[in-house]
Amino acid sequence: MIIWGITALGHDGAITVLRDGEIVFAAHSERYSRIKNDPYLNNEIVEEALTYGEPDEIVWYEKPWLKKTRQAWAGQWKEVFGKDTLPKPYLKKFFEKVPKISYVRHHEAHAAAGAFTSPFEDAIVMVMDAVGEWDCISMWLYQYPNKLKLLHTESYPNSLGLLYSAFTQRVGLKPNEEEYILMGMAAFGKPYHARKIEADFFNPEKLTQLKINPHIGIGDYIPSAKDVDLAASIQEVIHRRVTKWFRQAMALTGNRVRNFVYGGGVALNCVANSYVAELVDSLWIMPCPGDAGNSLGAALLKYNHAVEWNGPYLGTNISGEYPIIEPIKAMLRGEVIGIANGRAEFGPRALGNRSLLADPRNPNVKDKVNEVKQRQKFRPFAPAILSTDCENEFSLPIDQSPYMQFTGYAKNPTRYPGIIHVDGSSRVQTVSPEDNIGFYQLLAEWKKQTGCSMLLNTSLNIKGEPLVNTREDADRFEQKHNIKVYS
Repeated sequence: MIIWGITALGHDGAITVLRDGEIVFAAHSERYSRIKNDPYLNNEIVEEALTYGEPDEIVWYEKPWLKKTRQAWAGQWKEVFGKDTLPKPYLKKFFEKVPKISYVRHHEAHAAAGAFTSPFEDAIVMVMDAVGEWDCISMWLYQYPNKLKLLHTESYPNSLGLLYSAFTQRVGLKPNEEEYILMGMAAFGKPYHARKIEADFFNPEKLTQLKINPHIGIGDYIPSAKDVDLAASIQEVIHRRVTKWFRQAMALTGNRVRNFVYGGGVALNCVANSYVAELVDSLWIMPCPGDAGNSLGAALLKYNHAVEWNGPYLGTNISGEYPIIEPIKAMLRGEVIGIANGRAEFGPRALGNRSLLADPRNPNVKDKVNEVKQRQKFRPFAPAILSTDCENEFSLPIDQSPYMQFTGYAKNPTRYPGIIHVDGSSRVQTVSPEDNIGFYQLLAEWKKQTGCSMLLNTSLNIKGEPLVNTREDADRFEQKHNIKVYS
């Protein structure tokens, strides 16, 4: 049985192929079209998915007609009547005969993507995003292998995700794309306006009942405020509200279940995630918790059973032995280098197979890498560290962080200026042999030669472009940016 889950026509298009209960392929449309956050499918991703088998059934990541009712209510008539808004006619572009199509609820797909890949027998599942069809927050009870019981929902426009996006736009960034930059900007400011935001936007008697619709934006809210202070303030509000929701979930279930699964775009906020991790016994966030991950969730709902999660390396393969010796020689000379090897990561973060790497001890490396990536100079970088050494170097709210989903604080920050943010925090990736054997061996050899068990790790791309996908993409990157990319 071959099931394709598809996310498209919204944002972050993706395809997942599930074959007899095994995730054999999962990839983002943008990596093939080279258009950041591409909402559409393209012939290249469809052709690669077909190499894993013709679909017996396609499962769409949301219910389009239900979504249209919300768009009509919001007056978004272009979306209601626009071209390419319904799956079946759209998929005729890629299939001579369109396979059977079924549809699932957007938030249920988020819930399944997390729960059915989690290590838990039972869990509370929290989903927070901008908006699905109508849902913006949902709470579920999961029991292995396939039971998802809806406990509570919050409907549009009561959305933490949309509010965060509105503030992203307010400070001059691109909503639905650059929220992660807002999160990094927040460390440079103070949450002076957090109380005012709470008072101006939230009904005091409800956790997420908003007084306005953030979908329309917030204009020049507090015009005299510094952007960095607005960023710090909305970050403070969001993490407070998120943690309140997790406490609410515990109370609703009588504190019987302390395993949590977390999904939706808000789960990409690694600063808020770190507060959540302090509250719960165990927390699982699938490495692609946003809408692209709904392609996996949709397929899993049709399969109707939990599956074995073997990691996020599910995309295009660049064959060859993982490079170790030559990259280390280059980094010892002070160079920034690229790695493009193995299967591409499913999710927004480079985890060793499509990475730019550098020595984090170099005091100038942060500026150098930001210059290569054409990013704002304030932007931080993450450390990738041997999992066995993490406790010695960082204080994290969890034991392991293989998917770069939590922030911690370096115990020896002056030694590693390349991976320390202005507030002293780092978004840490721990690496074990089970996570990525090639990347682990590179880090182990780096430690053997230098005594340092970590590297600066960022995505192999420049600002505004998707991650490198193929060897041809890597060659173009190498030639254009004068950075050696090893395969």
